[in-house]
Amino acid sequence: MNPADALTIKQLRALAAVARTGTLTAAAEQLSLTAPAIHTQIKGLEAVLQTRMLQRSSDSAGSRLTEAGEAMLVAAERVEVILSQCVDQVQALARGQAGRVRLGVVSTAKYFAPRLVKRLKDDLPEIEIVLRVGNREQIIAELAGHVVDLAIMGRPPRAPAVLAEVLGPHPHGIVAAPDHALAGRDRVEAADLLRETFLAREIGSGTRTLMTRYIDRIGEGQSVDLVEMGTNETIKQAAIAGLGVGFLSLHTVQDELEFGRLVMLKGPGLPLVRQWFVVRPEDKPLTPATERVRAAIAAVGAQYLPHPA
Repeated sequence: MNPADALTIKQLRALAAVARTGTLTAAAEQLSLTAPAIHTQIKGLEAVLQTRMLQRSSDSAGSRLTEAGEAMLVAAERVEVILSQCVDQVQALARGQAGRVRLGVVSTAKYFAPRLVKRLKDDLPEIEIVLRVGNREQIIAELAGHVVDLAIMGRPPRAPAVLAEVLGPHPHGIVAAPDHALAGRDRVEAADLLRETFLAREIGSGTRTLMTRYIDRIGEGQSVDLVEMGTNETIKQAAIAGLGVGFLSLHTVQDELEFGRLVMLKGPGLPLVRQWFVVRPEDKPLTPATERVRAAIAAVGAQYLPHPA
């Protein structure tokens, strides 16, 4: 057996106390033990290492460390420092004053999530916040695998089981280039929209699901021309170029609407307003740090949502 496996904190502390006080009796008083107990700890240490840790002073007035004892004392002092630092860290984690929180956001939320994370870092500088961006399927998988602690998304998933809190409104609409034939109309009829080419996100994305439901509702099952694109940015650029109309979260086109590169079409029932949610796995207890971040998002998160005209 490795001698290090048999060493104990009590043995090291007994040795350090003798080094500080000079006698077993004084060491016992300092540690609130008896002198025989200190003697037992020292003897146990010597038995493990098979060498003497103490020797009596020449005047028999006390004990001092041997060279081996001095070497062990250095280790004992390092152990105490490391233990003290570890205890401080653990207590800080227990109070939520330290720790790492992984925040997942669906790609549609990346247009406001960085500003929210900056606010969280300013308010909670002692907590490390890691931002992860992915499509809806990726974020759901990371929730299921406990890769992320919290997530910001639209419709909460049915699986895995999550706890969800409303963050704020999430409007969706149909956007087109300013010179599009339907731009500027006070009302766009469903029949006119259904003749357009829709620029759509991939199957499985929350935006695609909402778009499909909207088209089914206004078209009563009628099919439309559709071009699938993998990112919101690609859809925006395609719409600006006049390749079709884009069904998007209006939070993704805030700048384009503000500067006139895109316009909203006034179709029936638009904009569709859903909600943003902060979700977390139901089967994973919140750490104190995660609870502080969750509470902070709940308190200020809606302030960071864009407000399209």
